[in-house]
Amino acid sequence: MDYRLSTMDFQLINLSVLEHKNVMAKTLIYGYGNLGRKDDGLGVLCAQKLETWLRDMGAENVVVETNYQLNIEDAELISAFETVYFIDASLEAINDMEITEIVPDTNIIEFSMHAMSPAYVLKLSEELFGNRPKAWLVHIKGYDWDFVEGLSPQARKNLNTAFEAMKNELVVFAT
Repeated sequence: MDYRLSTMDFQLINLSVLEHKNVMAKTLIYGYGNLGRKDDGLGVLCAQKLETWLRDMGAENVVVETNYQLNIEDAELISAFETVYFIDASLEAINDMEITEIVPDTNIIEFSMHAMSPAYVLKLSEELFGNRPKAWLVHIKGYDWDFVEGLSPQARKNLNTAFEAMKNELVVFAT
């Protein structure tokens, strides 16, 4: 299978970013992970739950995006926002979930299952597009990384804990 991006792909990416820049949204929620690898899908599932909750609450200043992993192009996307919450499954020795501030860093890879770190994307946003949004990483503890859909029972509990914590963070956007 050929995974190279065509010129059309880059045009679509740029159009998507421009659409976000025209939106009055100030906050981006970016959940990422692989739904086909059990708990690795925690970031995507949490972002989807938050998107539904925000829509039901009438929030207008928040954009929710999900993807399989972070990409270089995401630096342009996040440059259009004041605040970004990255949400991902974590292998770290944490209890259930944590929210930590992200500092720009030149290390591409962090302690995660993904190729590009949020800290590196943040650094690229600042260097290439002149904006460094306030950024946070929501780490949700995962346990099972098998190639199958669904969450482990403990990861499902951690997802609910993270969802509730993020609701508290985002309640200011609910109208």
